[in-house]
Amino acid sequence: MSRHVAIVTDSTAYLPPQAMERHGITAVPLTVVIGDQALEEGTEVSARVLTQALQKRKPVTTSRPSPEDFAGAYRAAAEAGATGIVSLHLSAEVSGTYDAAVLAAKDAPVPVRVLDTGMMGMALGFCALAAAEVAEAGGTLDEAVAAAEKRAAGTSAFFYVDTLDYLRRGGRIGAAQALLGSALAVKPLLELDGGRIELREKVRTASKAIARLEEIAVERAGGSPVDIAVHHLAAPERAAALAERLRDRVPGVAELHVSEVGAVIGAHTGPGLLAVVVSPR
Repeated sequence: MSRHVAIVTDSTAYLPPQAMERHGITAVPLTVVIGDQALEEGTEVSARVLTQALQKRKPVTTSRPSPEDFAGAYRAAAEAGATGIVSLHLSAEVSGTYDAAVLAAKDAPVPVRVLDTGMMGMALGFCALAAAEVAEAGGTLDEAVAAAEKRAAGTSAFFYVDTLDYLRRGGRIGAAQALLGSALAVKPLLELDGGRIELREKVRTASKAIARLEEIAVERAGGSPVDIAVHHLAAPERAAALAERLRDRVPGVAELHVSEVGAVIGAHTGPGLLAVVVSPR
């Protein structure tokens, strides 16, 4: 990495490998624990393995990277010539990843600006790409941080899950809301709000929920230039069909990514997840 400002994120950004390589972005992995086996996201555990474990109701938990993991990434960036680092991470409301990065930054060999983006998935990934583009253009550390913060402020993430049970079990949404959803046999639509996973709407059937997810994304995109990501877990056909409809209906779409989420997000949402990230340029 030759640029003077390096970009570090974590594995929940779910950036395409080719984009990470092209922009020189480093992703520090979170850990997924299936049974008694701890595995690094993105390298040691696949979404398919996770889905099978969840369907068999094996215990699945997740954990943040250690401060030492981040310290290693920061040292490597400095040794490669970086004089400053922007470290962007998933919401501190749902993970201790940000806190671990902050601890590591205190002893880093070069200045490190750690950002809680309040995002996850490609909502985080688009922030990392925005910072990387500024760095590539010769921007300062402050300018790269400002680009990421602006992108985060404008980005929205909405998602459908087949059941709230996985979020409830992982402590990522209130138990009362999960029980309410089960009692009414509804299909929940959720959103990221203030870095937290909040219930947006309750819809009666899966098909109506997915149609409503599409409408929300189209409304949010408007006619301005936007990047869109469609995420899924064990629902590739649904995701591809939704992406094609969004491509047809959103006139300002620039980049449109379709990808399966990794094991960390998947562990908390369960199979059947369908998510849309809308990120204005």
